[in-house]
Amino acid sequence: MALTKERKAELINKFGKNEKDTGSVRVQVALLTDQIKALTAHLKANKKDATAKRSLLKLVGQRRSLLGYLQKTDRDEYLKLIAELGLRK
Repeated sequence: MALTKERKAELINKFGKNEKDTGSVRVQVALLTDQIKALTAHLKANKKDATAKRSLLKLVGQRRSLLGYLQKTDRDEYLKLIAELGLRK
């Protein structure tokens, strides 16, 4: 379920300004989205895993909060990011 170092580095390079840019909103949303996809797949196989479900809801809320901030501060960047990640508004 956890992100591998290689996958995390790949997402940071793709969405960040450089390889050290791990704190920007774009990178954080991309990392959260990858974790959400992994947890969703896990929950499809393990429907009664309440801890994973709670973790998923926390991650979704965190991503929603970051996307809300990005939408308020830089609308064009927000629209570009959700298009790249394949998210709905």
